[in-house]
Amino acid sequence: MEVVGVVHLPRLPYTDTREDFDLDRVLEAVLRDVSVLERLGYDGVVVENYGDSPYPKRLRDPLALSTLAVIVRGVVKSTSMRVGVNVLRNSGREAYAIAVATGARFIRVNALTETIVSDSGLIEPEAPRLRAIRRNYGGVEVYADVLVKHAGSLSLLAYSASGKSAEAFWDALREVVHDTVERGGADKVVLTGYRTGEAPEPGFVERVRGLTRAPLVLGSGATPENIGLYKKYVDGVIVGSYIKVGGRAGNPVDEERARAFIRAARG
Repeated sequence: MEVVGVVHLPRLPYTDTREDFDLDRVLEAVLRDVSVLERLGYDGVVVENYGDSPYPKRLRDPLALSTLAVIVRGVVKSTSMRVGVNVLRNSGREAYAIAVATGARFIRVNALTETIVSDSGLIEPEAPRLRAIRRNYGGVEVYADVLVKHAGSLSLLAYSASGKSAEAFWDALREVVHDTVERGGADKVVLTGYRTGEAPEPGFVERVRGLTRAPLVLGSGATPENIGLYKKYVDGVIVGSYIKVGGRAGNPVDEERARAFIRAARG
């Protein structure tokens, strides 16, 4: 099972504000976290602009994107782990471009083929924006969320409101997962709970496992105590909150917590 840690960046500098952002200091802290994860045996790390909330639908600010690219390139040069990029809220094309430019190996996209209702507004699918760059610059994997946290899938919300049976809901979800893989071109499907740090129900993950042959990734809420419930259903796990100081997303990596998690995941 692939085990991927998350590095949560502080707020990036933007052209329309004056931020007290020390790139050297931030990069030093990031590389320290990356070094810990590599030494403990993690397979990969995702660099994420977690501190940029409230998130725009798509990040287009040139200063923020340039800074993120510099940080990702620093991570790629410092580690043998697979490096990924997640540009919140749903900037898959920008993340892919950063990956191509820096040598990162994968990106995470919150809404690849779904239309979602979120705290950033109504977010349309990213697959059409990725079409050209993926054709011209291959080799970057796409990890795509289905029913992503902090959001609702518009198609499934409408289906639930129709009053149809629970099995009809699973039929609709099967189509969402199928579209994500077959039409959107997802390399891996990511499943999360409702919020950051919350895990999906094991029964839900088990049912989704039966809907697709694509690799499944547990994308939130993983802990040493619960990872055993998911191992037989998923091919990978992305862990962020648990491995941070105090178990809180945005904090530095806590080596003891990171060690406890990787032992449980490998055990």
